[in-house]
Order: sequence, then C-alpha cells, then structure tokens
Amino acid sequence: MSLARRSLMEAAAARFGWRRAYGQTTQIDALLTEQTETAYAEAADHAALATAKNTDALAVQPGVLDVRGRVLADVLYLEGVLTGARNNGLPPELIERLVDVVDHGHELTVLLADTVRTTATAHAAGH
Repeated sequence: MSLARRSLMEAAAARFGWRRAYGQTTQIDALLTEQTETAYAEAADHAALATAKNTDALAVQPGVLDVRGRVLADVLYLEGVLTGARNNGLPPELIERLVDVVDHGHELTVLLADTVRTTATAHAAGH
C-alpha cells in the first residue's frame, strides 16, 4: 500500500475512531496497554471534576444517563458484530466471547438504568 493511501486511511481512522486489525497478540497487548494507560491518566481529571460537580443525587443523573446511552449504543453495535460472526461461521470461541460481552453489556445498561432511577428516588427522599 502506498504511503499516501496509508496516511489517508490512518487520518480517516483517527477522525472516525476506527481501529485497524492486528494479527499478532503482541500488537493487541500493546494496544490494550495503551488504552488502559490513557484511561487511567484521564481518570484523575474525571475524578476531580466529578467530585466538584456531583454534589447531590440529581447532579449525578446526567452523567450516568450519558454513559448508559453510550454503553447501550456500543452493545447494540456488538450485537451486529456477533450476528456477523455467527453468519460467517467464525470460530465458536470467538462467538462465545462475543455472547459474553453482549450479555454483560446489557446487564451493565440495566444497572445504569437502576442507578438513574435511584438518583430520582434519593432526590425525592431529600438526600
């Protein structure tokens, strides 16, 4: 692939959040490490902002709703990935992992919805 085409593809990937596929577990492990380090580096800023901002139950609600919406969208996307994996006869181990991820994701959306409901309940109780 030409450098110009690769650069265009990399620019598009960066713009749209696409990831390239990796054929070696060492590459995947490096990417997973990078993602984890980035998330933890940003976590301190998130914690400071959340501590200052989330002073009562209703203040917590918008952030939890936002997270639930993003998680739900991602889980529904992963359901499509799972369907594609099944329809294309991909390895059973991969399908099992995708099923686990989708199931866990749906469980997470239920927990987040319960948390949002709790914010309203806590507010009504004067907490």
